[in-house]
Parts: sequence; C-alpha cells; structure tokens
Amino acid sequence: MKWLKKKAKRGVRAFPVGTVAFYGPTDRSASKVVAGVIRAPNADPVLRKWLAEIGDLREDRKVMSEVATFFRDNEVRSVGMIDGILGCPHEEGTDYPDGGVCPRCPFWAGRDRWSGLPKIRH
Repeated sequence: MKWLKKKAKRGVRAFPVGTVAFYGPTDRSASKVVAGVIRAPNADPVLRKWLAEIGDLREDRKVMSEVATFFRDNEVRSVGMIDGILGCPHEEGTDYPDGGVCPRCPFWAGRDRWSGLPKIRH
C-alpha cells in the first residue's frame, strides 16, 4: 500500500496509468477493489477485481501487494487512487436491475457515492 500511495501522491504524470477504486456495503469497509491499467489516452482499461466477504481490503496486505504487482507487471508509471469507498460493490444491471437500488447494500440507497452523504432532493 505504501508504494501505491506514494505513486498516487505524485499524481497522474504519464501512461500507462493505474487506477484503484474501493467499494463496500457501507462507507466504512471495502469488500471490493478494482484496479485498472490505462495504456494510452482514450484506451480501454484492463481491469482486475478482488472481492472479500469479510474484512476491509484496503488493509489486506496480500491483496494490495497483488494490486502493486499487477501495476508493476503492466509498467504503470502513474497511479490515481482515493482511500474512500465509492459506493456499493455490486454491479447495476448485473447484480440488480438498472436504475434500481441494490437490495444487499441498503446503506447506499439515496446516498451520493462520492461523499457517502444523503442526496439532496429538489
């Protein structure tokens, strides 16, 4: 994790770029990590996912080591990453209907995925 945070702190400088996103049933614990490698501007990312039933993958040394290895194997020069949880780990349209609310993650119903705060209705 230290290597990833150091790379992320420098910002996006050159391609290939690695991205890391954390997802969880609440804003407190990551049960899914998605790492992507973008080789060039406008290129489709190569994605890799890690899932866990329990624990917080942000604290899982084995998983974070695998993310770092994935990036090193793909010669990543920059990393974009935030420590926060970006919403539910389940995929809309795959795990539940498009436009619906995930039945397994009621915490995220009506919440903004970026802040975790309730959405303001106008």
